[in-house]
Amino acid sequence: MREPFLAAVPVIEKLESAGFEAYFVGGSVRDFLLNKEINDVDIATSATPSEVKQIFPKTVDVGIEHGTVLVLFENQSYEITTFRSEAEYEDFRRPKEVSFIRNLREDLQRRDFTMNAIAMDKNGNLIDPFNGKISILNQVIQTVGKAVDRFQEDALRMMRAVRFVSQLSFKIEKETLNALIDLVHLLENIAVERKQAEFEKLLCGDDRKQALELILQTNIYSHLPGLSGGEDGIKLMVGYKLEKLNKREMWALLVYCLNIEKKDIEHFLRGWRIPLKEIREIQLILQYLYQRIETSWSLYDLYTAGKEVFVSSEILYLVIKGIENQNTIQHYLQLFEKLPIKDRSEMDVTGNDLMNWFNKTGGPWVKEVLLRVEHAIIAGKIANNKKIIKEWLMECNHN
Repeated sequence: MREPFLAAVPVIEKLESAGFEAYFVGGSVRDFLLNKEINDVDIATSATPSEVKQIFPKTVDVGIEHGTVLVLFENQSYEITTFRSEAEYEDFRRPKEVSFIRNLREDLQRRDFTMNAIAMDKNGNLIDPFNGKISILNQVIQTVGKAVDRFQEDALRMMRAVRFVSQLSFKIEKETLNALIDLVHLLENIAVERKQAEFEKLLCGDDRKQALELILQTNIYSHLPGLSGGEDGIKLMVGYKLEKLNKREMWALLVYCLNIEKKDIEHFLRGWRIPLKEIREIQLILQYLYQRIETSWSLYDLYTAGKEVFVSSEILYLVIKGIENQNTIQHYLQLFEKLPIKDRSEMDVTGNDLMNWFNKTGGPWVKEVLLRVEHAIIAGKIANNKKIIKEWLMECNHN
C-alpha cells in the first residue's frame, strides 16, 4: 500500500478500536489497482454518523443525511460514510430513503459499477464480492447487478459510464451498453449541472474521441444542452486530433464544429451552466481563432489576446488545419515575449497626463490618443517612456 492510504490507516484503526468495521472504498481503490495517482481516499464504516462524531473530535456535516461526515484528522480531511442501503429511487436520481446498515457487502451492492464496488482493508486486502478487480483487469465497465436497475435508480450513471471510457480507455460491457441505449431518455430527468460535470471530465479524458463516438452511438447527445441535432458537428469534432486540448479549447472546438453563430455562443454555453468568466475566455479564444483562420497574427493581436488566449487559438488553428508541426506557437511566443508591454496598465502614460499636456478636459479624445500611443509602442515606433511619449504626441499634434 502507498500514500495517501498509509496516512489514513490511523483513521481506520480508530474506528476499529471503537468496535466498528472500516474500509477504503470507491474510486481510490480502483485507481490504486490501476496504479493511477490518488488525491484523496474515501472510507466506509459500520459506524453511524453520530458514532463517527463521537470517535473524532473535529468533524463537519457535509452530507449527513446520506451518512457522510467529514473528519479532520492530523491536518487531513477524510469523508467517512456509513454503510447504507437505499430504498426506491425517485426522479431517476435520488433514493427516497437511505438506511444505515452494518453490512459491507450490502453497501457495495448499491454502487454503480463493479470496478467501483471494491473495498480494501488497512492491510491492503481486497473485499471484492462483484469481481471488480476482474473488470479492471479486462478493462470493462459493467454495472453491479442488472444494468437496467442501476440506470433506472440513477440515470446519471449512463453518463458516468461514457465518462469512464474517456478517462480509463475501458469498454462498456454489452448488457450495460444495451441498457444505456434503451434508457438514455431518462437523462432528461438529470440536472444540467450534473451533466456538465460528467461531460467536462469526458472532454478531458485520454480517450475522449472514443467517448464522443459513444455519445453519438447511444444518442446521449440528444439529451444534452444544445446538442440535439448536433450530430454532424460532433462527428466533425471526432475527426480532429483532440488529445492535447485542454477543457477551454475543447469547448471552443465544440462551438466551432457546431457552427454556432457568434451571437448565440453565450446562450449555448450558459445552457451548460458554465461560469460567466469561463464563457468570456472561450468566446475570446473563438474570436481570435476565427481571425487566425483569415490571417496571421499581428503584434497588436498577440498583445490584445494575451499569451493564454493566443496560444489556445493557435493550437486550435493547427488542429483544424491538420498541421502537426507546432513551431508557429514557439515563433509567436517569442514575438510575444519581445513585446515592450504586455498589458495596457504597463503604459507609462495616463489620461490625466494627456489632459495636463494638452490643457483639455476629458472626453472621447483621451481614449483615442491613448490607443494611438498603445499602437505606436507595440509597433516599436516609440519607447514606453513618459517623456518620449509626450514629445512624440506634441510633434504629431504640431504636424
